[in-house]
Amino acid sequence: RCVEVFYIYFRAGRVEEPYVSITKKRQMPKDGYSEEIEKEVGQAEGKLCTHRSAFSRASVIQAFLGSAPQLTLQLYICVLQQEITAARSVFMVLSLLSIVYGALRCNILAIKIKYDDYDVSVKPAAYLCIFMWRSFEIATRVTVLVLFSSVLQIWTLPVVLANFLGFFFYPWVLFWQSESPFPENIEKALSRVGTTIVLCLLTFLYAGINVFCWSAVQVKLNDPDLINKSQNWYRLTVYYLLRFAENAFLLLMWYLYKTDVYLYVCAPLLVLQLLIGYCMAVLFMLVFYQFCHPCKKLFSSSVSEGLLSCFKLLCFTCKPLQPPAPPEKAEARTDGAAEAWGGSGAADCAKGNPHQSVSSNA
Repeated sequence: RCVEVFYIYFRAGRVEEPYVSITKKRQMPKDGYSEEIEKEVGQAEGKLCTHRSAFSRASVIQAFLGSAPQLTLQLYICVLQQEITAARSVFMVLSLLSIVYGALRCNILAIKIKYDDYDVSVKPAAYLCIFMWRSFEIATRVTVLVLFSSVLQIWTLPVVLANFLGFFFYPWVLFWQSESPFPENIEKALSRVGTTIVLCLLTFLYAGINVFCWSAVQVKLNDPDLINKSQNWYRLTVYYLLRFAENAFLLLMWYLYKTDVYLYVCAPLLVLQLLIGYCMAVLFMLVFYQFCHPCKKLFSSSVSEGLLSCFKLLCFTCKPLQPPAPPEKAEARTDGAAEAWGGSGAADCAKGNPHQSVSSNA
């Protein structure tokens, strides 16, 4: 792909292209109006856009299936050896930047896929918010996993597998519940077995991303594009609440079973810093969706309204049921209600509403 990109780039404009395609994009609404813009796209530009999309997806795959395990392993070795060499620190910083870049590209891909009909332009403030959001989220998550695995090695694999398998089977469970037909239009040349393998690889990548951070691209197998294009604030809220609770629990286990390796580490301060770091990631995420999202004008509700409704729903489901009132109190309430209705009927009769008073007395 790299060789073909350079070949197309240096030959662009030298030979007249036989035909061009016309694309239609809508502008972001201004004062309630949205204009449609037509643009001519040549063959060379179309191929370059295709390769750019492929590079973006490849960076996501490399980040979460390559750099994320590498960063976790290197930090784990540094903790056990109680030493951070210059070369290892450089590689860890590069791995962290690679993961953050992959998560950033995942966010941009999600925006462009969901709002494909619009001409989306991402501003530098949005890039900065996404970078800070993903940096705090991924750094704290990797540190929590390393601390937990350094003291309870035998429980590391069950925790990671539970996270991975849960996110791997989640899209399949939703697909089976929807009772939709098996997707056949992914690629015409693929058989049913090949399509299944492709979908498994897609959910494998989806699970790998969600183990470390929130995946902006939500897989939906019963959709023709395999992507959920709706903004689900409830799922986002549940994910971050559960992830915060899990991180807090893993840090608690590390604090209870920490070894002499952490003799010169202030454990309570470290736990507090990691929890605050994760809260900072959530804060930058809220700032991005509330103020810096390039398509925030298309949201049916703002992030504050959506999260507030999610919290209300969660509080309503967690609220305990009130016990039934005793019989004496129930009779007293009934008598009081009857007196109130009778009083309202008398007042209506005095005001000249005979029909309403008759119905009230009845």
